[in-house]
Formats: sequence, C-alpha cells, structure tokens
Amino acid sequence: MSSRPPYAPDPAKGVLLVDWPLFGELSRALALKVARAWRPEIVVGIATAGVVPGAAVAAILDLPFHSIMVSRRYSTERVRATPAVFGAAPVEVRGKRALIVDETCGSGDTMRLAVAALINVGATDVRTAVSFRTGTFEPDFHALATESAIVLPWDREILIDDDLKPNPKYEGLL
Repeated sequence: MSSRPPYAPDPAKGVLLVDWPLFGELSRALALKVARAWRPEIVVGIATAGVVPGAAVAAILDLPFHSIMVSRRYSTERVRATPAVFGAAPVEVRGKRALIVDETCGSGDTMRLAVAALINVGATDVRTAVSFRTGTFEPDFHALATESAIVLPWDREILIDDDLKPNPKYEGLL
C-alpha cells in the first residue's frame, strides 16, 4: 500500500512545478484567449486556489473581481468528498456576463457547481476558464493542458509552527 495520501497528486503522471513567472505568463495567455473570443463583464474566482489566477485575469482584463467558495470537504480518512458551494454566489453577477476562473479542472464537478450558482443568482452568460486543464472536463478557456501534478507557487510552502515549510501534501514530489 502506498504511503501517499489518497488526496495527494499522483507522481506517476509527472510533476509541473509552477513558479511565479510561469504563473504570470499563463494568466496573461488565459486573459488574452478570453479577450479574443468573448467579453465578460465580471470575473469570479473559485476559492481558494482559483482566486489567485482569477484576480490576475480580472486585473489584466480590467474587470471587477469577486469570489465564490466551492470546495471539497474531507472525511476523517482525508478522502475527497463531492464538492459543494459554501456561502453565497456574488450578487454582482446579476444581469452580467461572468467568467469563472479556477486554477485546475479535472472532472468539472467544482466548475459545474460554480456555473449553476452564478446562473441561479442571475448571470446572463457564464463561461469557464482555468490555468490548467487536467482531466476530461473541457472548460471554455484554458492556458495549458496537462496530466501532471501541479504544484503552484503559493501552495508549495505553508506556515507550520511559525515557519514556512514544504507543503506535506506534496511530500515525495518536491
């Protein structure tokens, strides 16, 4: 049996270590893809990891930015559960074309929940964008498609006992 937690990335598919310059270029490429094909009026990042690329894309497109919390709760065994929306969708999307941004998208479960939440609040058109398409779900826009485990610059280290230390969820990958 593997010592890797069931929620950790699979090292057999390779590891993509994303640094800040690459993140910036991917955000720029994603914003340009969106701008060339569609004109959103507002950007909504999926908290937590989608807030960073969402805010970057919103800044590049010079659009207002909001967030929505869609997350997976973990059981005591730390096995991923079905995602759920926590809190309310931003009412600022009502009557607007909204772009939902997340950092990755595999199955699309999280993205579908976010889209439904924005439509339920009254967004007129909702499209999806991710930095990394990692699975079978096809977002409207993506910067890079890969099956590799993604290690993001803001997630590589976390605060443990008042010190920045490698994130344990990437043990064996870094």
